[in-house]
Amino acid sequence: MGLGVDKLFLELAGSPIVAHTWRRFDSHPAIDDIVLVIRDGLQGAFQELAAREQMTKKFRLAAGGRERQDSVWNGLQSVSSGTELVVIQDAARPCTSPALIDATIQAAREMGAAVAAQHVTDTIKESDGGTLIQRTVDRAKLWSVQTPQTFRRNVIERALTEVRRQSLLVTDDTAACELIGQPVRLVESVAPNPKATSPGDLPLIELLLKNLAGAEVR
Repeated sequence: MGLGVDKLFLELAGSPIVAHTWRRFDSHPAIDDIVLVIRDGLQGAFQELAAREQMTKKFRLAAGGRERQDSVWNGLQSVSSGTELVVIQDAARPCTSPALIDATIQAAREMGAAVAAQHVTDTIKESDGGTLIQRTVDRAKLWSVQTPQTFRRNVIERALTEVRRQSLLVTDDTAACELIGQPVRLVESVAPNPKATSPGDLPLIELLLKNLAGAEVR
C-alpha cells in the first residue's frame, strides 16, 4: 500500500477496513464463530476494535504465519471442535455480500470446496521476461479467484497437510486442494468484491461501503 500504515486499519466509510470485513461475517446468520489470524502484538488492537465496533459473535485470535498457508493452518487449529465448514476470507476484502458467502457455503457443502471467482474479461498476454508479449492466452477458460474460499474442514486440513509435507508454497487455499485432487466449485461473484491492495483501490471500496451502508439502513 506504501502509506506507512497497516492497510487493514485505514478508515473508510467510518471504520477500519478490517472492521467492515469482520462485520460481514459477524452479522451473517450462517457463521457461528470467527477466528482472526493476526500479527503478534496486535491482540489488544483487535480486542478494542471488537468492543468499539460492537461485534457480537464469539471470536478467537490466532497467530499469523510466515506465509498465507501457514496463517490458514494456524487459524484452523483454533477453529471450534465439531466445525464442519470453514469460510476463509481476506481481511482486506470488505465488500463481500451475504449472498456470496451463502453461495460458497452451499457449494462447499455439496462439493467439499468452493471459491468466489469472476470471469476474466480483459485480454490476457503472457510474457517471458516482462517486457515483450510472448502469446495471447485464451481468456474463455480463465477465472480470477477471490475470497471467500470455503471448505469442509477435513478437506482443507488434508490439503494443507499435504502442502506442508511436501514443503510447497501455494498462493491460495484452492491450490492446496488441486494438489490432492479435490474438485473446487467456482462460485461466480456477481457484485463487486474488490480487495484493498494499492491506494488506487480505496476510492472504489469506500464508495461501495457507503452504498452498502445506505442499503442496510433502507
